[in-house]
Amino acid sequence: MSARRVLIALALLALAAGAATMAVRYTPGTRAAAPKALPPAVPVSVAQVVTKDVPVRLHAIGNVEPYQTVALKARVDGQIVAVRFREGDEVRQGAVLFEIDRRPFEAQLRQAQANALKDKALYDHAKEQQNRYKDLLDRKFISPDAYEQVRTNAETAAATMRADEAAIESVRLQLDYCTIRSPITGYAGKIMIQQGNLVKANDTNALVVVNQVVPVYASFSVPEQSLADVRRYQADGELQVSASVASSGHPSVPGRLSFIDNTTDVATGTIKLKAEFANADKALWPGQFVSVVLTLTQQKDAVVVPSTAIQNGPNGQYVFIVKPDQTVDLRNVTIARTEGDDAVVASGLAAGDKVVTVGQLRLAPGVRIAAESKAASP
Repeated sequence: MSARRVLIALALLALAAGAATMAVRYTPGTRAAAPKALPPAVPVSVAQVVTKDVPVRLHAIGNVEPYQTVALKARVDGQIVAVRFREGDEVRQGAVLFEIDRRPFEAQLRQAQANALKDKALYDHAKEQQNRYKDLLDRKFISPDAYEQVRTNAETAAATMRADEAAIESVRLQLDYCTIRSPITGYAGKIMIQQGNLVKANDTNALVVVNQVVPVYASFSVPEQSLADVRRYQADGELQVSASVASSGHPSVPGRLSFIDNTTDVATGTIKLKAEFANADKALWPGQFVSVVLTLTQQKDAVVVPSTAIQNGPNGQYVFIVKPDQTVDLRNVTIARTEGDDAVVASGLAAGDKVVTVGQLRLAPGVRIAAESKAASP
């Protein structure tokens, strides 16, 4: 009987444990009845849309050109006997660069002067003879034809003297050409014909090329669609231009627009412009490629947003705008142009709006964000 009682007690204990387990499984307030957790906020950077004055500019790649360039050539035949400069030197206007052998021309000058003296003596004799024959004519001792012959001789001698003076002047001019001077202040290039060589007057090859770099030009091209704006703003006043050499670390050089070509390039659809730069520090050098910025005007109170906020979609450009409840919405915008890190908004945004600038890939309309504000551009 005692064993039977033990079995009954064990069965009762098992039933009690099962009832307790069922009570715990269906007790209200367990995890199965807990509310669903919200997704975490997406971390992003935001910036405020502002209004400010923004310059209207045209950007182009230009090429530096010398203000003046002169290819020096000999104007007389002869041998180069001296070179008075070194390649690459800065030469001043009027400085002697080359000297050609003067001796043949000095000999020609002496010969021309001797001829002039001889012809002067012949003229003096002819003039005295004319005076005597004039007196004889007045006394009717000779015929008018005889006097005319003497007068003609005197006038011929006078003409010969004038020809001698011109010959002397010509030889002196050739002597001057034996000394070749720089017509401008600039930098000399490579010497093409060295000392000791013979040169010919107006030969095809130049002796040296001198470039003036103070001031200097930069030529560049802009789309022909911009020509009307360039001419319109130039009519209001001088247009400012800046040029800088890429990766040089040198600040941009200020200048002014000085030339608009009289025709567009039909092959490229562009028009050539030229700007003049004082270039006192010689930061720009002929042949360099430079980044050119032509400022047309200042746009007042333009609506500006960081360009990193602009996204491209199938329906055009858009931004994610931040709502007061810290969720985002998608808004289509129209961008007029970009200027540096800023985008000028034509429509779709107003000053004071907040837009997402970093983290757009994880966003969709209605997504909650954790915003890190970015200071607005001044």
